[in-house]
Amino acid sequence: MHGSEASEKPLPGYVGSRLDRVDEIRSNPALLAKTFADPAALCVLLDGLDPVVVDGALAMEPLPPGAVMEDYVLLGVDPARIPIFARLIDRAAGSFTPSARSRAVVNEVSPDQAALYAGARSLVDWHARHRFCAACGSPTVPHKGGWARQCKGCDTEHFPRVDPVVIMLAEHRGRVLVGRQHRWPPRHYSALAGFLEPGETIEEAVARELKEEAGVTVHSIRYVMSQPWPFPSTLMIACMAQADDDALTLDQTEIEDAIWCDADQVRAALEGRPDAPFLTPPPMAVAWHLLDHWLAHVAPTRASA
Repeated sequence: MHGSEASEKPLPGYVGSRLDRVDEIRSNPALLAKTFADPAALCVLLDGLDPVVVDGALAMEPLPPGAVMEDYVLLGVDPARIPIFARLIDRAAGSFTPSARSRAVVNEVSPDQAALYAGARSLVDWHARHRFCAACGSPTVPHKGGWARQCKGCDTEHFPRVDPVVIMLAEHRGRVLVGRQHRWPPRHYSALAGFLEPGETIEEAVARELKEEAGVTVHSIRYVMSQPWPFPSTLMIACMAQADDDALTLDQTEIEDAIWCDADQVRAALEGRPDAPFLTPPPMAVAWHLLDHWLAHVAPTRASA
């Protein structure tokens, strides 16, 4: 989205970070110590991995007396150059299952604060899950301002993971394909999605997933947008693709149903009309924006062709 369009429509959830991630500070022990000692520094409060919201903003507080850097991660500095940290926890400190509160935060705070929470949640979660070295099994400790862990046995450095997922709409003659999983509420459909596998390009993953899940062969794959999804650390990569035909062969273990919908049907779904053939994900999800993108940028072209 560009220009005035971006200001009129909501962003996907957890998009809009305004932090400077200050790699030059977290990689420099002296600068990191100075930043941690800054009396203006703040810590994002978490309840386990859930956000704490007060008066429409993420709750933050100064670092407590006696705090040590090894217990925190430096998330970055805000536009006023105030350092922002999050406190690390262990697995016993709270639930690691995504909660309604962690999703609802996108409707309670500004986009940049929701993005700040997403980064904090993903990093705190990663530290709690990676306390031992994958190379030798020895304990690891936070390193580089919390953006790495270092093994105490073999000195191997481990870095926070991001799991890429492709999410895509296949188009064929003015219609797009949406599907639903077995566990979803009735009438809920979305774009198909799946994790990238080792050795794949984004385009290859899009083609493979559509072929595996729906039996659809595609070409002319193009990137549209992305969204961080902090449950625990996914990057949703939204794409469009052109289908060779509209024949479907569903993988019933993955997909309960899939349907082709034209522009009027997609518009009805995005508007939440009772005559819509399906219910869309909420605007916080990149799938909503992918459908909206197709309707605004692709469907009019197809209609006039």
